Amino acid sequence: MLFQKKKAEKKLEKKEYDRVNEKPVLKCSICNGEQVAGFKDQRTGRFHEVMFVRSQKDLQEFMDTYGLSEVSKEY
Repeated sequence: MLFQKKKAEKKLEKKEYDRVNEKPVLKCSICNGEQVAGFKDQRTGRFHEVMFVRSQKDLQEFMDTYGLSEVSKEY
């Protein structure tokens, strides 16, 4: 008899970012559709990559982790 182990739910660890100088951004590739979530420094324009987004679930995880209600897209 086969037994399946239930997947333990990940405990979502809340993380912080510099809300004054950084804004959440989803960098999207026009060519291949890849999406990367991260933060863009508004002073320097430098992008800090946090995670690769493969699905809506990944995007929701990013938003929940950092307490975001919306993320702007950049191409």
